[in-house]
Amino acid sequence: MAELPLEGRTWWARSRAVAKEVRARVGANAALIVLAVIAATLAWTIAGGLVQDHQPFFAPIAAVIALNVSGGERGAQALRLLMGVFIGILAGEFSLWITDYNVVAMVLATACAMTVAAAINAERIIIGQAAASAILTTIFVGGASPGTDRLVDALIGAGVALAFSQLFFPARLVALLRRIEEDALNEMASMLALVGRSLGEDGEDSSEQLVNRLGDLSRPMAELSKARESSRSTVRLSTIRWGNPEPVLEEDEVIERLILLGESCLFLARTTTAMGVEEQRELAPIVTDMADVLTILADDLSSREAREEAVERALTAARAYGAGAPDDDPVTHATHLAVEMVATDIMVFAGIRFEEIEDVLQGDLEDPTVPHPQGEPWLPWLSWRPRWRPVRVRFPWRRPRGQ
Repeated sequence: MAELPLEGRTWWARSRAVAKEVRARVGANAALIVLAVIAATLAWTIAGGLVQDHQPFFAPIAAVIALNVSGGERGAQALRLLMGVFIGILAGEFSLWITDYNVVAMVLATACAMTVAAAINAERIIIGQAAASAILTTIFVGGASPGTDRLVDALIGAGVALAFSQLFFPARLVALLRRIEEDALNEMASMLALVGRSLGEDGEDSSEQLVNRLGDLSRPMAELSKARESSRSTVRLSTIRWGNPEPVLEEDEVIERLILLGESCLFLARTTTAMGVEEQRELAPIVTDMADVLTILADDLSSREAREEAVERALTAARAYGAGAPDDDPVTHATHLAVEMVATDIMVFAGIRFEEIEDVLQGDLEDPTVPHPQGEPWLPWLSWRPRWRPVRVRFPWRRPRGQ
């Protein structure tokens, strides 16, 4: 059953829904918050002990900014940060050397820092960090401490961030990619579930709702493309290259298959809007079954059993709908083809070899081999992985689901 929008709920239900979203957002960022607080404290302590008689505020700022990105980009972020800080501090010291007026020095330093960063074709974050460092150097610090001290602070902060992000708490890139894959699969499943409900209902409202919903798939698809493009650069700029990068490269191929699956789901959804009423009602349970298949995949991307179940149910749905008749009209023919494309891309995503797909669809190969998904590396720069099973803590005051 679909959830009601917030406007259609009672104030208590709305409050609970908002609180649930807030908890989810805080929970998703809790590890980053704790890591940033620890890194900032450590950077402040180290910088204060190395450089006497000054306030080392550049160090904790550098540590927090460098860590405030997704795990796979923290190494590159630290390097960008250092470049911006270096440009800003030099511009600030140059301005203070020219004039003693803080406001004039700030204006001159900010203009110089941003101009230099733009001249070397730096990224936006480098331009912004250069301007921020120039402002802090001229206004909040003045001439209290030399620029070399502030540069040392920035180096310490970025060094702490690099140590945290590359050695002690490195990004588990395969796990990050799979979370993006899970979000994309859930979005595809939601879209197909809505298509299935719309096909079984009459009226223009359901069709309009369906058309509006199709655009929502663009966000997870864009995230998949972005993740695939950035993963290779992350391998080059992180400690993953010290170990075995093959798991990341293999996951890149999985993302490529998932992008094709998303395009097939979108093609199926768009095709159904042009069908007749009777044909739509016939197709409704097939589309709903495909949505359930995607949900099964999203629930556990590391499970071979889940992939085997998904392949079996996708095949059952595709065979139940059939390949269509030669005299079908173009829309009906396209819809049969779309169902077959979705089933094919599900099997390819599950790991079945492409040359076996046609035999599987035609029933010549009854038991296709679904390989085990690759494991998620624990530390990217180590070849070994600890062997333990996560312990589930059960709280006696929580009621089981469904009660």
